[in-house]
Amino acid sequence: MPGSKRLGVDAKGVYPIAPTPFHPDGQIDWVSIDRMADFYAEIGSDGLTILGVLGEAPKIDAEESLAIVKRICSRFSLPVIVGVSSPGFASMRTLARASMDLGAAGVMIAPPNTLRTDDQIINYYSQASAAIGEDIPFVIQDYPLTFSVQMTTQVIRRIVQENKACVMLKHEDWPGLEKISSLRSFQREGSMREIAILCGNGGLFLDFELERGADGANTGYAFPDMLIDVVRLQSKGERDKAHDLFDAHLPLLRYEQQPGAGLAVRKYVMMRRGILSSDAQRRPASPLTAMAKAETDYLLERLARSDPRARLSSQ
Repeated sequence: MPGSKRLGVDAKGVYPIAPTPFHPDGQIDWVSIDRMADFYAEIGSDGLTILGVLGEAPKIDAEESLAIVKRICSRFSLPVIVGVSSPGFASMRTLARASMDLGAAGVMIAPPNTLRTDDQIINYYSQASAAIGEDIPFVIQDYPLTFSVQMTTQVIRRIVQENKACVMLKHEDWPGLEKISSLRSFQREGSMREIAILCGNGGLFLDFELERGADGANTGYAFPDMLIDVVRLQSKGERDKAHDLFDAHLPLLRYEQQPGAGLAVRKYVMMRRGILSSDAQRRPASPLTAMAKAETDYLLERLARSDPRARLSSQ
């Protein structure tokens, strides 16, 4: 099966977070899913994450989720991580184990927003791993801005040390550069085993996250090929070139980072790039206004002066 390689602590590079394409009537757009999977492979992605928060996973039912996993894993030859976060462990286990059977490389688990104490967070991940099966590699999603769960570096260390199936941290705390440095310090001193650290937040801090010890990005952005280039340039020691490219995209990155509007911006740009047939979100949704589309188009025009990938045909 194409995507059957298991996720490990050696994961690195860019694992884009894929949006879920929909038709304007809310039905899944399977043609765009195929085109999107091919696009991510062609630009040099190292893997792919599906059914995340910005993949609109909460709006997708169980049957549809498995159909998406099957479609992506049958078409995409690189590791696929499946978001399996759920209020209950029964549904999490069902999706996790079925996804692995379909060729997924691992799963991503976000903490429920009811967790408050360090012990609650640590116990949750131990119970989640036991529930889905300790043979399934999992990713911790540390995203307090969305989930309202604060994980200290000591908590992350305990989760890693107490759960052998934990192989990656999706780091998107904000501010979070010192957090990366602290976790890598734990590894150097031998108090935490090695894990992969890939970063989110739409790539907004990727330039310096890589310099702090991150292995890459596990995030969305309408130009994931830029993120791939930045990681490549940094790995070759071409720091200034990496920052120059990154800086050129910062205005659009910032605009896409708006809470509640970011996915709409991302889908609109991906539609303009010819990757998606429509920028539709499944309801409930907040589509872009005409003014917001005009602002996005203006940012694309400015970006095209330095990055030809942003030279897009008119709609």
